[in-house]
Amino acid sequence: MSIDIIIPLLAAAVQSGTPILYATLGEIFTERSGILNLGVEGIMITGALTGFFVAKISGNPGLAFGAAGLAGLCAASLHGLVCLVFQGNQVVSGLALTILGVGFANYLGTSLVGQSAPGFNPMVLPLLSKIPVLGPIFFAQDLLVYITYLIPIFMWFFLYKTRYGLSMRAAGEYPAAATAAGLNVIGYRWLGVLTGGFFMGLGGAYLSLAYTHLWTNNLTAGRGWIAVALVIFAFWRPGRAVFGAYLFGGIMALQLRLQASGTQIPSSLLLMLPYVLTIAVLVVSSWLRGKTDEPAALGVNIQPAE
Repeated sequence: MSIDIIIPLLAAAVQSGTPILYATLGEIFTERSGILNLGVEGIMITGALTGFFVAKISGNPGLAFGAAGLAGLCAASLHGLVCLVFQGNQVVSGLALTILGVGFANYLGTSLVGQSAPGFNPMVLPLLSKIPVLGPIFFAQDLLVYITYLIPIFMWFFLYKTRYGLSMRAAGEYPAAATAAGLNVIGYRWLGVLTGGFFMGLGGAYLSLAYTHLWTNNLTAGRGWIAVALVIFAFWRPGRAVFGAYLFGGIMALQLRLQASGTQIPSSLLLMLPYVLTIAVLVVSSWLRGKTDEPAALGVNIQPAE
């Protein structure tokens, strides 16, 4: 395979992996606080619809992108309400949120199917894009891709180098000890849930504002579930999430190119590739579970302090 084919494929991998990366980083942030959120798919598609609708009526993609994040935050607040206020089952709440979000978006978005809205286009960076090989891959993308180059760095710094980040991790690791130390564990878990939901909403908005500029039902197409699996693959570390998202993005870009080239492989088998890889990732990650940074109290409810 020549370099002229590989570079566009890798550039497409970065673009295809970006919505998954936003969602994965959001889920990492949520799970670090000790809350398991399986509603990523529902939150993403809620953000995608909100971003598309706001962009269509306002003509302002930046405003639409922010609105999508807020929509994701609001959707995630339902999960927080169930799990942190009413002490409900986190798995059931997350699954219900996915069903609610997908049904809500498909119902309200049916009238918008096939319509377009203003969004984000590639923005080539003058000097960086000239770097051999890496330039066309990483620096001929849109603004929303460039933002994801910075988020993992800031997230790592927050989680490992700031008092608030360390306190949030303590809420996910040893909530009883964190409470004894005077930390507001419920408050830090709310921080994880709402911030994570914001990023998930941004991931959905990327699909409707940058990846397609069009609306279609089921736009997320299972990317939220891939993001949940990628958290495990990334060992709950933001840096590894970048590699995992681009790996899955590459598989998605490859199967689209194979279909476009008229390959004899059945399209149904090509569409299975990302999900086959998801299962493989979960199997491999399970063998390495002892070496991960999985929060010890992940999915465990705690009673609010009196």
